[in-house]
Amino acid sequence: MELSEGRLKFIEAWGKLGSEWGINRTMAQIHALLLISPEALTTEEIMEELTISRGNTNMNLRDLISWGLVEKQHKSGERKEYFFADKDTWNIARQVAKERKRRELDPIIKLLNELSEVKGDDKDKNYKTFRSSIKDINKFAKNVNKTLETMLKAEESWFWSSIFKIFK
Repeated sequence: MELSEGRLKFIEAWGKLGSEWGINRTMAQIHALLLISPEALTTEEIMEELTISRGNTNMNLRDLISWGLVEKQHKSGERKEYFFADKDTWNIARQVAKERKRRELDPIIKLLNELSEVKGDDKDKNYKTFRSSIKDINKFAKNVNKTLETMLKAEESWFWSSIFKIFK
């Protein structure tokens, strides 16, 4: 396989993987392109490489920046903006986990805490089932949150050695 074919396959695969993370396919493909590019790229270079519109490129670059996966850079003497992705896989995984936690897990934990305060009659089967389900889901969500917090604070080698100890 030639490098150009390999690059295309990686960009496509990363796009599919990004969909699993909650990132749209084009956003993930731009991220993939920046991951495998040795230099920062301009909007025009990204548009040309992926054959996508300027609006689509700009919107997805803004989202990648807001996710903390891409940085905007300026080169002295040039008016163009350049975009660069951190290539450290551990940093990428932590940043995605941090954003997913902020966007998805934190709001559901807040809601579950509110729902834990719902008042009712302990003799009512509907109330007892509701309260029990909310309590169990809240406990699980808080455990997931603790695990993510540990991952976000951890160094890669410590985290993986800890995970592997669990499965031994």
